Amino acid sequence: MRIGVLALQGAFIEHHKMLALLGVDVVEVRLPHHLHGLDGLIIPGGESTTMGKVARQWGLLEPLRTVGESETPIWGTCAGLIFIAKEVTDGIPGQPLLNLMDITVRRNAFGRQVDSFEADLEVPQLGEKPFHSVFIRAPLIERVGPDVEVLARLDDGTIVAAQEETLLATAFHPELTVDDRFHRYFLELCQGVRIQMTASGEVEGQPA
Repeated sequence: MRIGVLALQGAFIEHHKMLALLGVDVVEVRLPHHLHGLDGLIIPGGESTTMGKVARQWGLLEPLRTVGESETPIWGTCAGLIFIAKEVTDGIPGQPLLNLMDITVRRNAFGRQVDSFEADLEVPQLGEKPFHSVFIRAPLIERVGPDVEVLARLDDGTIVAAQEETLLATAFHPELTVDDRFHRYFLELCQGVRIQMTASGEVEGQPA
């Protein structure tokens, strides 16, 4: 399986290391041609405004949208969650967004870096054991569309993880823990889509 990690800035190295430990062929995506032949794409945490500006500068915005619209799975973590959203309530004017996932997001919802925190989340899709999550200048999801499934909430009900078909979003950083269950969950999603596309002949001949 071939998974891309958007490597414009932010915590892409940590995702790369986690995927490599799981035996995945990892591609660091910096230019449009790096998107060819991927089974999935992770957009990491970092600074969403900078990420969007660099993506625009390097001609990646439209290719990234095309990947998402083609039903190739995309997982956005923290800043990546903001980048894939259709709406950001406190975004900077002109901030580039991929406009893929039917969610409304609030940036830096929990304060500055010094207000970072950790929490144990109940995520039924990952099993009974809580998922220990790291929040760093994290966003939150204020609204989800009718086809979006909420995967996790904080104790006060704040939505911090969601999925819309092949789009996955987490407000926290699974790559900063030793728990690989979210990465495995994403890989299972990618594998399921790959099987469907192979059966329809869309990716026939592409290496696993």
